[in-house]
Amino acid sequence: MKRIGIAASRISKGNLFLYNFYVILISALFSLSIFLVAGATVVLALMVIKYAGTAILGAEFAVGWGMIMTVCMVLLTTVITLFNLAAILINIKMPKLRG
Repeated sequence: MKRIGIAASRISKGNLFLYNFYVILISALFSLSIFLVAGATVVLALMVIKYAGTAILGAEFAVGWGMIMTVCMVLLTTVITLFNLAAILINIKMPKLRG
């Protein structure tokens, strides 16, 4: 998570507004890529389990997979959102007050 701040500081070159913008942009893009990779893995694994279970156990195994998929994707979204917010809160900088 600290590398996001390092990359943002090198890109922004001292501009605080651009630094914060790049922190949010980099963490959002990283979270989106992780969501796509992990989501595709979860979907593929659930599809394999569904089709293999249906082939072995029959049609009664194929009930309710839409709800399982929904729960898995909502939990994945929640976890990735929490990590994204943590990365942003760790790396964001506030302007110093003069006075």
